[in-house]
Amino acid sequence: MGVDPGALLLHFTRNGEYAGGAGDLLVLDRGEGPYVFDVQGRRYIDGLSSLFCSQLGYSYGAEFAAVASAQLEKLAFNTNWATAHPGAIELADRLAALSPTGPAKVFFTNGGSESVEAAWKVIRQYHVGRGEPGRTKAIARKISYHGVTLGALSLTGVPSFKEPFGPAAIPTTHVENTNSFRSDVAEAEWTARLLDEVEATIQAEGPETVAAIFAEPVQNAGGCFVPPEGYWRGLREIADRHGVLLVADEVITGMGRLGEWFGSTRVDARPDIVTIAKGLTSAYAPMGAVLVAEPVAAPLYEDGVTLLHGITFGGHPVSAAIALKNLEIFERDGVLENVRAQEPHLRERLQGLYDLPLVGDVRGAGFFWAVELVRDAELSRFEGAAREALLKEILPGGLREAGLIARADGRGDLVVQIAPPLICDAGQLDEVVDRLGEAIGKAGDALAARGLAGEALV
Repeated sequence: MGVDPGALLLHFTRNGEYAGGAGDLLVLDRGEGPYVFDVQGRRYIDGLSSLFCSQLGYSYGAEFAAVASAQLEKLAFNTNWATAHPGAIELADRLAALSPTGPAKVFFTNGGSESVEAAWKVIRQYHVGRGEPGRTKAIARKISYHGVTLGALSLTGVPSFKEPFGPAAIPTTHVENTNSFRSDVAEAEWTARLLDEVEATIQAEGPETVAAIFAEPVQNAGGCFVPPEGYWRGLREIADRHGVLLVADEVITGMGRLGEWFGSTRVDARPDIVTIAKGLTSAYAPMGAVLVAEPVAAPLYEDGVTLLHGITFGGHPVSAAIALKNLEIFERDGVLENVRAQEPHLRERLQGLYDLPLVGDVRGAGFFWAVELVRDAELSRFEGAAREALLKEILPGGLREAGLIARADGRGDLVVQIAPPLICDAGQLDEVVDRLGEAIGKAGDALAARGLAGEALV
């Protein structure tokens, strides 16, 4: 028997599998550096940064506790509804100075979905303020994930996440993502095809009806799709030509994940709006934000105009204090520099996984990578019983046995993702890759034992 979750509803989980302690539920008790320990005392290396959040790992608690305690003693809470507190003002100024949009204004939220929702409402008020209320549509990408609240869910490009909840709140057309695995065209042609589809989609919808394009600098769902050269510059040109706003969803890629404050910088995105969360506090407190280029925010400063959006706990004083300390630690401890320095080593080690029969593709950037698993030398996709067994049993069990927290993801083709804490050194990254290779290697054996294996890669 495992641990009984009791009344707790587990997120994105088949809850019935764990009810009454039926399943082997992982319950984590403490952390240290890039490691976490379960309630039985077993150590795992967190190769996913607790879902792309824990940029600094788990050894900075005392520093964050000190600033949180000081803030609680000084001012426990204040909203940002027509009032403010010094921490929110200071943090907004710091983020605005770093923003890839250029001069920016900042709206605080509690997390990623809220940031995407808030971005959409700012976009709508921008177009209404400019006398174009008919711009009600969005463009996003297939298999993309932008959140689960109803507005953000409209933008999400995973049909199975959306179908139970009825018509989309935001009319959204999903275009092809930047996954080039199995593509046989040159990079320049691939870029052109992707951009031509975006242009054609805007024309088909009516340029005067399209409000925004939403995309991640490196797409998460489906497995770390890195954009081809010129892709984001092309999006910028298309958006400018049609008066459409360009949104970089950086809930995952922001705050150092790709070795820059913002992934937009790395891919030359130049967005109008950026959404962030997760790494803004390195998950030592919940917080998100929307960075809005000053020209886009300008209609909100006109006489008599009210920003028609608010979140009670957005910009909470304690979260703001923790976020400011997080930025300070990033600079003091050279966190971005560490990602840049270690990325070539991590890339080389991950590419060594091609020696494993199930590995078809390795892709990513910074400390954000995916390994796509394939059935045979023809790069066939896993489907049916083999896919279900890998996703729900073999890979989760194998990763846990190997002492690695990573993610087996089936929102697109079958991948395993890693995103280690940004403080990892070369030895710790080796540990992540070695354990990942161990789990993938044993997965092939497990498939064979169940009679589900395809022809091995040669």
